[in-house]
Amino acid sequence: MSAPRRVVFDTSSLIGAALQPGSVPYMALSVALGMADVCASEATLAELEHVLGRPRLDRFQTAALRMEFAAVFRRHAHLFAVSAAQEAAVEPACRDAKDNKFLALAKACDAQVLVSSDADLRVLHPWNGVQILSPADFLAAVHPAA
Repeated sequence: MSAPRRVVFDTSSLIGAALQPGSVPYMALSVALGMADVCASEATLAELEHVLGRPRLDRFQTAALRMEFAAVFRRHAHLFAVSAAQEAAVEPACRDAKDNKFLALAKACDAQVLVSSDADLRVLHPWNGVQILSPADFLAAVHPAA
C-alpha cells in the first residue's frame, strides 16, 4: 500500500490508543498522524468524547487524561462535515447502523483507509475502494517487513 493521504479511525481504535500508550492502536494513530490527514466529523468526535467520559474507564486512566486525549485528537484531526442524510445514504451499510458515521466520513473525506478494531466494520473490507484495516494490519501495510 502506498502512503494514504487520508485516514479515518473508528472509536474502538482510538479508545485503545487513549487507554494504552505504546499499544498497537496508539502506534497506528501515531504513524497515521505523521503521514496522512487523520479525519473526523462532529459525530465521530462526539462519540469518542462520550465513550472516553464513561466512569467504567476510570480503572484504566483518569477522566482528565482521557479528556485530554480527546482534546488533542480534536486539535489534530481534519474536520469534515457529514450530515445525517449522508450517514443514512451509506451503501452498503454496516450491520451496526451506529458505525455508518465512519463510512460516511470515509466517503466525505475521500479516505483511503479506515482503521477499525470493530468486526462490524472490518467485515466490509474493502468498502467502496476504502481499505478497512485493524490497527495491526494498517501498520503492516504502511511499514511492510523488508
